Amino acid sequence: MKKRISLVILGLFFLLQFYPVDRTNPKEEAPLKSDEAVIGILKRSCFDCHSNQTKWPYYSYIFPVSLFLNHHIEEGRAELNFSDWEKLSLKKRATLAGTILEEIEEKEMPLFSYTLIHREASLSLAEIQVLKEWADKVETAYQEEP
Repeated sequence: MKKRISLVILGLFFLLQFYPVDRTNPKEEAPLKSDEAVIGILKRSCFDCHSNQTKWPYYSYIFPVSLFLNHHIEEGRAELNFSDWEKLSLKKRATLAGTILEEIEEKEMPLFSYTLIHREASLSLAEIQVLKEWADKVETAYQEEP
């Protein structure tokens, strides 16, 4: 009986590997425009979840991880999508830039679980400073808006 139950569970697990998960990257409509340093930091630490440039790793094809990652990326893009950044109003960009900086300074982002697997996504103090200066520029542009 245990063997039969084990085989059924193993069979279900195998079949669930074929459950379709959308791993597409929609077209970028208005991607963030900034200097190379800022773009480089954000690409390495944020774009997998917060842009339409997601790199789908091998484990994103394994159930149930595939469902978790897909849901996580959908939420990340809904909260902040750098692929649509330039469509946002200056006010919204300023608000998001401040939120981004706050999340980074409070070590909420990038997620600890993400940096465990993607060590290169961890931010140095110098990189945080670059992002702070970028956020300040975004805020200044909003304040100077006519």
